Amino acid sequence: MSQQPKKPRQPRSKRLKVSKKEQWERILKDVEKKEVPIGCLESIQVNLRDGTSVIVDIKQLLADGQDPELVEYMVNSKLKALDHIIDDVDFYISVDSVAKTVQPITDSILRDL
Repeated sequence: MSQQPKKPRQPRSKRLKVSKKEQWERILKDVEKKEVPIGCLESIQVNLRDGTSVIVDIKQLLADGQDPELVEYMVNSKLKALDHIIDDVDFYISVDSVAKTVQPITDSILRDL
């Protein structure tokens, strides 16, 4: 009997032990965000030209039962009305909300790879 040469083993890919939350934080840091759904926001910090800052706790407004569309409309209206005294606006994104929304879709797309 002739022995067949053994095929060399393919090295197994090594996975980094990174939590899904850490993965989403890295993804969100690298993505340019032009529009963010109101349900994915933690808060908004409005920085005024006089140096003061106003924080709008979006997560709390939604947790209190406010309608997301109404919250979005009110925030946009206020930002437009105060545009002349606003220096800039910082949007703080809920990584958990984004992951909960997007992860099932990415899992479904990547399932057969």
